[in-house]
Amino acid sequence: MSEDIFQGYKGAALEILKKYNVRVWGQTIIDTTRGIFTGTVLPRAENDDDLHIVLKIETGYNIGIDVATITSMKETGYQKANYKIPEKEFPYSDDKPTVKLFGTGGTIASRLDYRTGAVIPAFSPGELYGAVPELADVCNIDTEKLFAVFSENMGPKQYITLAKAIGHEIENGIDGIMIGHGTDTLHHTAAALSFMVQDSPVPIILVGSQRSSDRPSSDAALNLIHASYAAAHGDIAETLVCMFGPTSDEYGFLHRGTRVRKMHSSYRSTFRSIGDTPVATVTKNGIIHIKKEYNHRRKDKNVKIFPYFSEKVTMIYYYPNMKPEIIDSLVDLGYKGIIIIGTGLGHVNKELYPALQRATDKGVQLFMTLQTIWGYVHMFVYETGRDMIALGVTPLANMLPEVAWVKLGWAMGQTDDPEEIKRIMLTPVNSEITEREPYNGYLVYQGGVPEIEGFVRKFHK
Repeated sequence: MSEDIFQGYKGAALEILKKYNVRVWGQTIIDTTRGIFTGTVLPRAENDDDLHIVLKIETGYNIGIDVATITSMKETGYQKANYKIPEKEFPYSDDKPTVKLFGTGGTIASRLDYRTGAVIPAFSPGELYGAVPELADVCNIDTEKLFAVFSENMGPKQYITLAKAIGHEIENGIDGIMIGHGTDTLHHTAAALSFMVQDSPVPIILVGSQRSSDRPSSDAALNLIHASYAAAHGDIAETLVCMFGPTSDEYGFLHRGTRVRKMHSSYRSTFRSIGDTPVATVTKNGIIHIKKEYNHRRKDKNVKIFPYFSEKVTMIYYYPNMKPEIIDSLVDLGYKGIIIIGTGLGHVNKELYPALQRATDKGVQLFMTLQTIWGYVHMFVYETGRDMIALGVTPLANMLPEVAWVKLGWAMGQTDDPEEIKRIMLTPVNSEITEREPYNGYLVYQGGVPEIEGFVRKFHK
């Protein structure tokens, strides 16, 4: 058997495939010391180990089988997969609104190349229609790929490019904006656009997927349908994140870009509004508003774009026994702004006081946020907080740490006047600081609590 039919396999795994004359893409029965498994042998990524056979089982999930446990294999059929995204002509309609979809490199509506581990995106209107035909029932879609990066590589340069591109599309009369984005830093970009794009007359919806489109539990298609509906037909003209609400396929949430956070590494319902409620829920049939106050869609083409960012800002997560040289080194490296993520109501140890004073003396802007995620900075309650205020540390109420970092970079990109920076930081743009947290803005489904356990068993996973 030729080597090209064993895509990515090597070593012990390659030898066992050859022994039993089983090919990649072969429908195979594998007998092991742990039971019998049936499915399709998949290619292996080139950097993977040589000790496992990867099998896509009938449920659509992939499993790895240790070659040391295999007692026999039998190929029962063969059908090579085609990685090309199906493409159909998008049925544009004059009576439907048009949404602009900007691509940044996220995996929304995509397929995985198992051999290389690369993601092949569906991005042209024809590819999107081939992957998610329901989109044509919602709106017309125009696409533009701005970047092709993993979300961890998104940063200030990309934020600025996105903001300018959004402004251009709005001025040209687009009905809504969607941004396909990887989920890991989606909330950072949402915060940046909340500050850089203000008074938009149309919705700006960021959307991603936790699970790739080849998985039966993928959230990609439904998130895309929900986001396109919110962008095309929604009345909420703000920067919003659209992702799964519950873990099931019931509805999506629309979260404000300054109050949202990724809270779980793999759950489809990973995004949650922190210290607040989502703005609305969305399905393929409509939007149900949770909040009564929001910026409404308008018919004009006016928008304010503030594409500024200073990269000499950072944030530090305080931990017990943190040493002053941490802060000193940041100052020596030329950082002009530091977000401190403090304990409790906004505290650090006294050993850091001299370093904080040196930073203030050198003109570094210092701001305090919280590790607790929920709640407000209160630095007048204890002596430690009052001491830090005297050292030049400014409390940021209930602003989330990553939102504070984004806003500080945005503020310092506009001015180096310390008082103006503080004014900008403490003046809310879009609910990054709120007067109070609603009673239902802090909910944690903690296992073991009887009333929560009963609710979860009855209604949701």
